[in-house]
Amino acid sequence: MKFDRFAAIDWSGAAGARQKGIALATCVAGEDAPELVRPGHIWSRREVLDWMLALEGDWLIGLDLSPSLAFADKGAFFPGWARSPADVRGLWALVEDIASDEPHLGANRFVDHPEASRHFRRHGGRCGDLFPPGAGRFRVVEDASREQGLCNPYSNFNLVGAAQVGKSSLTGMRLFHRIGGKLPIWPYDPVPERGPVVIEIYTSIAATAAGLPRGRTKIRDPQTLDRALAALGSRAHAPLGRYDDHATDALLAAAWLRAVAHDRALWSPAKLTPELARTEGWTFGVR
Repeated sequence: MKFDRFAAIDWSGAAGARQKGIALATCVAGEDAPELVRPGHIWSRREVLDWMLALEGDWLIGLDLSPSLAFADKGAFFPGWARSPADVRGLWALVEDIASDEPHLGANRFVDHPEASRHFRRHGGRCGDLFPPGAGRFRVVEDASREQGLCNPYSNFNLVGAAQVGKSSLTGMRLFHRIGGKLPIWPYDPVPERGPVVIEIYTSIAATAAGLPRGRTKIRDPQTLDRALAALGSRAHAPLGRYDDHATDALLAAAWLRAVAHDRALWSPAKLTPELARTEGWTFGVR
């Protein structure tokens, strides 16, 4: 498929109706710099959902969150729980069912569930008895990204610390539950010949591809942003009102998607099996 429009969404699992941590950037095929959608706006998760569902054309849409949890290591998302789903769509449905009355696509009620909570490390020193010693469980793609030197992933079962991604991933599962069947989500769905496609991304992979050192991928000034964009074949950006890493992550990731979307190897990772494609999924950019 040949994409001509690209979007990157820096997601947030924070509580509340609107999240300052959400940023959305787009660009078109060619060299024009990516731009923020509604710069200065504080997005809600539902607004992002509505924006995605309204898209027309050949879009590649990258979401900076993990749509799934580790499965392959134990043969289950939640070993020992009778409600543990057999695939990712069942996981999205389970999170939605338990957290359905929580506003703003929140997922706290899911991690507070008596059975689910046994698998998570939560704030206040609360660590479930089935959360393994150490860093927690990892998906196959997360181990692969570490082996390839792309990033230092955190377990999605870990909900503690500034670098954790578990909260954003769980709220993202409620988003994916709503776009499932309406927009194809790779690799859970095949890539169509035309129309929008949604993928999982790590913005840090885009940053390292642009030449930023691993572990220091956050950009908070215009000069560094322009150097990184240039490394990805993009023109300089229009000045921003504020340079926070949510906005710059989204801008850089959009330019990166445009630069690498044609790479066939990224669509056929060596370790992506049919079983993983229906359970754990994959992060675009990991080979």
